[in-house]
Amino acid sequence: MIENKLLKILQHSLGVDEYGQGDQYRNHFATGPESTDFENCKSLCEMGLMEDLGPRQLCGGMHCFVVSPKGIDAVAFESPRPPKLTRSQKRYRDYLEIAECFDNFRHFLAYDAEKRREQRMGF
Repeated sequence: MIENKLLKILQHSLGVDEYGQGDQYRNHFATGPESTDFENCKSLCEMGLMEDLGPRQLCGGMHCFVVSPKGIDAVAFESPRPPKLTRSQKRYRDYLEIAECFDNFRHFLAYDAEKRREQRMGF
């Protein structure tokens, strides 16, 4: 079991939420010896969950840490399950995914109701 503060560093490094969900659109964490995160990242390296690439000019001279394949697996396994969403919350998330296609949420609801009606009728 990974400490919560260490899990949060891994999740942040990968660009995922507190439930380990989302596109892993990055894999880096920049920090320096003066930060408390530095010691936490070193601990993750000792556990084999991160690798220290050393100081990088691109990171302003700070150390660049990357999550190892074992760390990626740990995020998937150790992250808590997301809370159950209500039907309304799911519908609003559906709207957010395609919001640019609608004037507002009310417009989306009218479209969604029509789509559901057509499905029930077999169109």
